[in-house]
Parts: sequence; C-alpha cells; structure tokens
Amino acid sequence: MSSAATPMPAAAHLPPPPIPPLIGGDKTLAGVTRDICQPLEARPTRLWWIGLALAASALLLGVVSVVYQIAMGIGVWGLNKTVGWGFDITNFVFWVGIGHAGTLISAVLFLFRQRWRTSVNRAAEAMTLFAVMCAGIFPLIHMGRPWLAYWFAPYPNLRGPLWINFKSPLVWDFFAISTYFLVSALFWYFGLIPDLATIRDRRWPGLRTRICSVLSLGWTGSARAWHRYETVYLLLAGLATPLVFSVHTIVSMDFATSVIPGWHTTIFPPYFVAGAIFSGLAMVLTLMLIARKTMRLEHYITSRHVDAMCKLMLSMGCIVGLAYGTEFFMAFYSGNPYEQFVFLNRAGGPFRGAYWTMVICNVVIPQVLWLQRVRANFAAVFVISIFVNIGMWFERFVIIVTSLHRDYLPSSWASYTPTIIEITTLIGSFGLFFTCFLLFCRFIPVIAMAEVKGVLEPASDRHPSAKSGEAA
Repeated sequence: MSSAATPMPAAAHLPPPPIPPLIGGDKTLAGVTRDICQPLEARPTRLWWIGLALAASALLLGVVSVVYQIAMGIGVWGLNKTVGWGFDITNFVFWVGIGHAGTLISAVLFLFRQRWRTSVNRAAEAMTLFAVMCAGIFPLIHMGRPWLAYWFAPYPNLRGPLWINFKSPLVWDFFAISTYFLVSALFWYFGLIPDLATIRDRRWPGLRTRICSVLSLGWTGSARAWHRYETVYLLLAGLATPLVFSVHTIVSMDFATSVIPGWHTTIFPPYFVAGAIFSGLAMVLTLMLIARKTMRLEHYITSRHVDAMCKLMLSMGCIVGLAYGTEFFMAFYSGNPYEQFVFLNRAGGPFRGAYWTMVICNVVIPQVLWLQRVRANFAAVFVISIFVNIGMWFERFVIIVTSLHRDYLPSSWASYTPTIIEITTLIGSFGLFFTCFLLFCRFIPVIAMAEVKGVLEPASDRHPSAKSGEAA
C-alpha cells in the first residue's frame, strides 16, 4: 500500500512579509540634505510662531514666580512641618527622568548597533539637555539662597576647613546634574559637527552660515576625519552609558538613604532608572510625533522607529509595574506596620486619586502596546505617551508626599496643597523646555543627516530591476 506525501499547506510556501526600510521615499544622499535643511532655510510657519508664543508665555510666568519666591523665601510654598518636600523635588525628579531617554537612545543603542536610532537620536539628545536645565532649577530654589550656589563647586576658597556637607542629597544632586549635563552636551555637540559642516557648505547667506563655519571646527569629511570622528564618538558613547544608570541611581539615594517608611528600600535605584527611561521614551515619542507631522518628516520617522520605541517603552513599563507590586509585597512580607501603613495609605488615603492615576497611566494603559495595530496607529501612540508622562509625574508626587504627610505620630499629620507659586513654577519649567526645543528645531537639524545617510539602502536594494539591468 503506497502512501502519498502529505501536501504542505499553501501558507508555508509564502515568503515572509518584507521589512519596511528605515528611511522611506527612496531618498538619495542629496535628498536627505535637502529635506532636513529645508525647514531651517524656510521662513518659520505660523504654527511654529504660535507654539513659541505659548511656550515663551509659560516661561515668562515661571520666571516671575521664581523671582517672587526668591525675593520672599520658600515660605510661599505649601510646605509645612510634616511635608518638607513637595512640588519642587517632584518636578526635579520628573525632569531628570525625562532626560534619560536621550542618553539611552544616543549612547546605549549606539553601542548595541541599533540602526533605527539614527532618526531620533538628535532630538533625544537635545531633549536631554533641556530637561536637565529644567531639573537644575529646583534644587537651586530649594537651597533658599540660590546666589550662593557656587559654594557647591570644589574650588580654592578662603573659608579654611569649612566645606559643604558632602552627606547632603543636595550636593549629590549638584554633581549628578552637572556631570550629566556636561557629558550629554559634549556628546550632542560632537555628533553635530558633520551636519554643521553640511550647513556651512550650502552657502546660505547669513549669520547662521558663519556660525556653523566656526562650530564645525574645519570639518573636511575626509576618510581620516571620519575615522577619528567615529573613534571619539564610540569613546564618548562608552563614557556616557554609565550615566544612564548612575545619575538616577544617585537621585534615588536622596530617598533610599533615609529611614522614612516607603523610601528606605533597596529597590529604589533600579526602580528609578527604569522609570526614568520609561518617562524619557514617552517624551521622545511625544515630541517626535509632533515634529514628524509639522516638519513633514514622515519618510525619516517611520513606523519602524515608532514600533521599536513602543516596544522599548512597553518593556520599561512592565518593569515599573513589577516594581509597584514588589513594593507592596515587601511591605506586607516584612511585617513592619509602618511600611504597611504607608502603602495602604497610598492606595486608600487622601491622595488615593494620585496613586490610582499613576497605576492606570503607567501600568494599565501601556499594555495595549502589545497589539501591533496599536503600535502602528500614531495617534494612539501619541495619546499613550501623553498618559505616561502624566502618570510618571504623579509617581514622583506619590512617592514624595504620601510618605511624608502621615508619619509615625498621628498628632503631627498634616495635609499638603500646592500654592499658586508652585503650580506656576511647574508651568514655567514646561515653558523653558518647549521654548528651547522649538528654537532647537528652528536653527539646528532635528534629524542627524550624517547618521541617516549611513542607513540608507543602496539603490540596487531598493529597486531589484537595477540588479538585473546591471547583470544584463
């Protein structure tokens, strides 16, 4: 009895679906230069002016608030004898976290040879600098005497043996922020050099060309220059990578080295780092989706870029959700009534609205990113990134305020309500961030031209008929 071979299903013979290119539109090297330089050489759009006016207005409001509270003292905040940290430290930790995605995308993904980073790394690096600038405002104000901030620097002085208190979290924050800002600024500027030379060589008349000529440091584009550039860029990436893990770890130590229930935990360093990357990726997605639409960068920020960033954001969101659950588990497993009370108070106390907003925005909503059709819907991704930004701000608020407002003695319990000065200072920090970002988009290439050109597919790969024509 002969047995016939079982036919394979038709679907098994189908080729895998083609992978979309990183850069769409069959771009040439000259086309990349033209597309990215065009927004810099054209007149600003009305939408850009409207955005700049709104951001500058928020910045002006923040400047007025900061000047007022420096003149009057930090007593204008809503702090009291129980809640010694409020909006100021919440905003500081929030902005430091926003800045983490820039170093992650630029340095870490570069070392792992992730080619999709090339379309978003420039904006992410700039976002890092602006976010760290916003973060640096709040420790200075919290000093009470910001005009003495230079005392932080270890410089020769006439104070004899009198030095700053190196055990103070404010000192740790100063060194963390300054180191992070300097290395990030150097990394960002070094990556700009080939693009500045490209703008210089376009001979566009005006002050911008002369400035680019100076800042490009005599870049020639020779093989020797590229070799040295890539070597130094790799070294800077290796130097910047530890900052992703060290800076927010130091920020977490502001809390973890205390004996306050809800803070004194060893999970804070990895928890804070994952949360910082999570919030930073959400902000990068928010900004790049806006830039993609308003600056006509659809061919450079494609579905592959958004999909990769969504997957990375989803993984960080899962880690953050695991940290939330771990905190609750360890509080009850430890048997410490004070730890247990803190977490029960977070979930069911006066600030339970902030806690459940945090959980919904950071844990529940990002789970829809498991669906490929959601990751392919840019409008949905934009809304999710907004919710994540909101949730991560509430996370920092919950950690700080709910661990303080009800301490060991019920007789010293006190609520906390931010004043209008604190709220306008927060608005002003967003104004500073978006003002700097809009000016960056106007005067500096928002896409790294040199790196994008390195991931363009050859014409023979884009057009198979070209291979057959060459063979003929």
